[in-house]
Amino acid sequence: MGKAVLSLPRAQPFPAAQPYSKAIRLITVYLRGAQHCAESRHPVSLGLDTFGGLPADVTNDVPDEDSLLRNDSCHFLGLQHKSRGSPCPPPGGDPAPKRRRARPRAARSCCPSPGTSAPRGAGGCEGRGFLGATGPPPPRVREVPENGGDTEITVPRGSGVTILIKPVTPAVAPRPCHLLVAKRPMSVLFVKPGERTSFTFTCPDPEKHFVLEIQKNVDCTSGPCPPGEVPLQPPAAALPALNKTFVWDVRAHKSAGLELRFSGPRLRQIGPGDRCPDGVTRTVSGRVGTTVVKIGTFCGSNGTVSRVKLQEGVKVALHLPWFQHRNVSGFSIVNHTAIKRLCIIESVFEGEGAATLMSANYPAGFPEDELMTWQFVVPAHLRASVSFLDFNVSNCVRKEERVEYHIPGSATNPEVFRLDEPQPGNMAGNFNLSLQGCDQDTQSPGALRLRFRVLVQHPQTESNRTYVVDLSQERTLFLTIEPRPKLSRRFVAGCFVCLESRTCSPNVTLAPGSKYKISFLCDDLTRLWALAEKTLSCSDYHYCRRRSFPLQVPADVLRLPVQLRDFSWKLLVPKDRLSLALTPAQKLQQHTHERPCNASFSYLVAGAVHDLHFGWFCAGGSIEQVLVRQNSSVTLRTFAPGFQTEVPGQGLTVSFLPYFKEEGIFTVTPDTKSKVYLRTPNWDRGLPALSSVSWNISVPSGQEACLTFSKERTGVVCQSGRAFMIIQEQRTRAEEIFSLEDDRLPKPSFHHHSFWVNISNCSPASGKQLDLLFWVTLTPRTLDLTVVIAAVVGGGVLLLFALGLIICCVKKKKKKGNKGPAVGVYNGNINTQMPLQAKKFQKGRKDNDSHVYAVIDDTMVYGHLLQDSGGSFLQPEVDTYRPFQGAMGEHPPSPPPPCSRAPTTKLTAEEPPPHALLEPESESEPYTFSHPSQAAGSHRSTHVPLLDTQEPGQPEE
Repeated sequence: MGKAVLSLPRAQPFPAAQPYSKAIRLITVYLRGAQHCAESRHPVSLGLDTFGGLPADVTNDVPDEDSLLRNDSCHFLGLQHKSRGSPCPPPGGDPAPKRRRARPRAARSCCPSPGTSAPRGAGGCEGRGFLGATGPPPPRVREVPENGGDTEITVPRGSGVTILIKPVTPAVAPRPCHLLVAKRPMSVLFVKPGERTSFTFTCPDPEKHFVLEIQKNVDCTSGPCPPGEVPLQPPAAALPALNKTFVWDVRAHKSAGLELRFSGPRLRQIGPGDRCPDGVTRTVSGRVGTTVVKIGTFCGSNGTVSRVKLQEGVKVALHLPWFQHRNVSGFSIVNHTAIKRLCIIESVFEGEGAATLMSANYPAGFPEDELMTWQFVVPAHLRASVSFLDFNVSNCVRKEERVEYHIPGSATNPEVFRLDEPQPGNMAGNFNLSLQGCDQDTQSPGALRLRFRVLVQHPQTESNRTYVVDLSQERTLFLTIEPRPKLSRRFVAGCFVCLESRTCSPNVTLAPGSKYKISFLCDDLTRLWALAEKTLSCSDYHYCRRRSFPLQVPADVLRLPVQLRDFSWKLLVPKDRLSLALTPAQKLQQHTHERPCNASFSYLVAGAVHDLHFGWFCAGGSIEQVLVRQNSSVTLRTFAPGFQTEVPGQGLTVSFLPYFKEEGIFTVTPDTKSKVYLRTPNWDRGLPALSSVSWNISVPSGQEACLTFSKERTGVVCQSGRAFMIIQEQRTRAEEIFSLEDDRLPKPSFHHHSFWVNISNCSPASGKQLDLLFWVTLTPRTLDLTVVIAAVVGGGVLLLFALGLIICCVKKKKKKGNKGPAVGVYNGNINTQMPLQAKKFQKGRKDNDSHVYAVIDDTMVYGHLLQDSGGSFLQPEVDTYRPFQGAMGEHPPSPPPPCSRAPTTKLTAEEPPPHALLEPESESEPYTFSHPSQAAGSHRSTHVPLLDTQEPGQPEE
């Protein structure tokens, strides 16, 4: 029997893109076999090759304006024209019975030419140009005009084809649509072999409501599978305009292998939820006993999959949207030897590219204790690398889930890796990758799944160079090399870091205590960067105190060909016992909007408490030292390629100091050539609540500093406590206190000596944070000419007055010298010591010379006047007041109590100190040297410490 086909109704549209679609849709040829034409007529299938591109298998009228096809179409096929309404004559010339049903209007048909005969058989017909194969006729679909445009489906007996029309799930169309069979609505239409059914739809868009499924059973158990490409029967163009699914269910022996070979472009596997650009997908499934296992879903272009080998059977589903008209399946089935595993997928690379593949049943679990293999065909001059994008392991009771590589040239094939290990890279030529399952726990099996990516690219220059990173002497240094964040979504070749030139992955972390050899498989190393972190901790207070440690980047890290993004040092100290001092090799500049850092790298100094960021600092400024109260971190961040040459010359040294209470103290020596911009920590979020920061600003000799603030008011609103700023001269101890919540900030002020700026925060209200920016400018100190002249005149007058006073005193002394000797009387009850001064001589009277008076003339004798009535002598202790000559102003001023409401005060050097307001001594008692009784606490030291230190366990004074 010749190949019979389906023919669409007249109203079925055909895509305009097909060649000659406006000229002809179908030429129906009726041939006669051994029986009469009326008893066994079948439309002959005319392939596209026959007409040089004309669409086949569609019944339609021949347009009258196409003279070529109208006059010569049957002659071109070696047939003759058939008159309308008359049957084809039998081969012997006998007339055939008349047809009961007329052909559609304006249709042109052909009959065999005289002298030709159809092959004998079971009613089969075959004409010149027939491309079909022997077998039972496929289902037939045609329009029945008598029924008002119904569509008729006929499934020949023994064809092995079943057709199912069912509603779309879930239903999304707003208007209902019904399937009518013999004018009765039906939800599902199932047509089996040997049945014929006519149906119609009650809506103009049935593709939104129904789907069509054609299933073909192929038996390969009794012999080899049919050779050649699997036919698409009936062709999609001959079916109603519904979304269609062609399913081929191929059965084979359990020990027999089957191979699917895909023609045309290679396939690309897609994941759940992904769609193909043309809407056409292919789903391949295998069998494990009675269970169907989904191997994967594929698109028909831009892929690498060319063959799939399975065992025991295969199920292929071709999904076509309603507007796609195909006449080929695109694959063939070939018998194969047993593969002894679930499946083998062949992936072919002809050049650079990438492929994403998934395990069977992804994202569901891989079948228990099964083996799946991918064969990769890679040109020898290219390199391949594997990276796992997503994986999960199950709960195994026996065996172990693993991946195995068969790598060319490896002496340990197969190489076995766990799923959580870095996978091989930089592999040349073909290789195989296998996924092995295990025996799972029946109570809690879990799910094994894998999604991975294979990248094939040309070998790079850096892939042949090895870099050594020696971390064997490090204890707390971790180095991570990873890709930068992607800036675009377009495909680019990947970058891999390889350990020992074999184990490659997109990122790698090097742990301390080992020595590593790494190489790079990357076409552009600027797409990678390195991150390092090192911890410096001190738990022994006595060992770490006053010790220093350099913060330097190891030379091996600087020699790497990738950018060092961040190198962080975590600095840990005992709580409330030690503080930190950061001293740069070159003075630092704080980054501000007014003067940003333009260096190739900067330091970020941050405290561990309150997430406090002191700011970004770079070389070339005026900050000599940064003191931090508690645990902190220092991060070196690079911004330009030249940092490798600049980092070694600019380093930081951290030292451990006695604990102090302020969050941070900055030591600043301004530059005479430029302004020094300074701002409070946490600039973007505000100074943390109840924290205090100080700046120790040095003013060189012969210079004066101008302190200027960027705004008049801070705008801070306190919920509790008070926010203060103190400006204190270190030499004169004169200070100004400002309330940052109420007062205006001071206008530009000039300072001739070093001074402190202290800012203490309150608990601010939400949205009203404290941030303050100020700058310091140095200018040469100049004297006013009027002041100079006044000083000279004043000095001369003072000199003349001193000379006159000396002359008067000499004359007066000569007059008194003629009288008897004056006698001084001691009064032992008079206090001659300055108020609030501690006892300076710790020796007894007999151990020092305090009783020797150089101002008493040798001719004057007072001993007989000191004898009391009892005959004993009064010997009071005598001391001499000496001003304090030690250093002052080495610690920041103490801020007022947070709850204080004291107004702004100013204490200048010209005002007398508090103790000077006491009543002065009488001039009539010039020789009173006696000390009062020593009070408790009079031996207090007058030394001013560098910082307000506090030893552990000792209460504050």
